[in-house]
Amino acid sequence: MTVESLNRQRVLHLLDCFARGDLDAALSCCTDDVDFLTHAPIDVLPHMVPRHGKKELRELWQTVWSRYSEIRYKAPHIVAEGDEVATYMHTYFRKRGNDRIVQFDMAVFYTFRNGLVAEIREIIDSYDLVQQVLEREIGPLILGERMDGV
Repeated sequence: MTVESLNRQRVLHLLDCFARGDLDAALSCCTDDVDFLTHAPIDVLPHMVPRHGKKELRELWQTVWSRYSEIRYKAPHIVAEGDEVATYMHTYFRKRGNDRIVQFDMAVFYTFRNGLVAEIREIIDSYDLVQQVLEREIGPLILGERMDGV
């Protein structure tokens, strides 16, 4: 088995653990000093600030799981080269409050060190994500237009 295929399987294992809510198993895939960064608007999603270390990553993942009752993903594209793995995913999060599905695509890049994930970098379509989380069109807010009820 090549390092690329092994790292590809490691990423899928981490994703499967996270998607079933097994945070201990997901964190066991990471280095103690794992570094997490996502490109998301932290004024709307304040829990998405950069995280460093397993403790901070656990806090982030616990916050996500406190807001969503189900998490699913499809990873149609996974590319591995040495200790780097890139994924393109379709993700589905079911809101706890009203059972609505938040659906968005994301690219996630993983860097391995000694067989464990040392870095996670996410790129999300944050415009679409924020609209779904807030459950309203945000274009008029961005343009400074007044909306009924706002």
